Amino acid sequence: MNTSNTTPTTGVKKRFPVIFAAIAGVILIGLIILFALQMKNTRQDTLAIGTDIPDFTVTTFSGETFQKSQLQGKIILLNFWSSWCASCDEEGAALEEVWQQVKDDGDVIFIGVNYVDTEKDSLAFLERYGITFPNGPDMGSRISGMFKVEAVPETYIIGRDGRLVAIKIGPFLTTEEILAALAMAE
Repeated sequence: MNTSNTTPTTGVKKRFPVIFAAIAGVILIGLIILFALQMKNTRQDTLAIGTDIPDFTVTTFSGETFQKSQLQGKIILLNFWSSWCASCDEEGAALEEVWQQVKDDGDVIFIGVNYVDTEKDSLAFLERYGITFPNGPDMGSRISGMFKVEAVPETYIIGRDGRLVAIKIGPFLTTEEILAALAMAE
């Protein structure tokens, strides 16, 4: 006599969620591995010290144009930033302080490149922190794409010969750190 009240399909119903969860888990792990491999490959493509930097042009918010090829013989500090970047405010103040020290020599040019931001917010940021060195938007993300910018702030020091001298991922913490990076281009 069969006293079981279960039907044969009950076992299948209980196994279905377990199988579905296992398949979903395998797919999720696969996606995580693919994402990690892609991130690893992206970081391997970053610019190397000594790379000859291709020509680029930054048009400032005020309409002034700076072209790398026209700045040959000068040290270029190229800083990528955004108004929404939490650490860009303190770094911006330190960069401005160093800019005030070096701008009159004519040997060094600071250029800020605003990354994925609105003009209104960018101009408000520059005014709020008293930043006077040239700054302009990265229209179409062309310049940040050339430098393979992943997050802001990122700063690149280009030597007098047009080659990459130093890279700073993340904010400069002190004016001394900025001056040391510029000294690498001497």
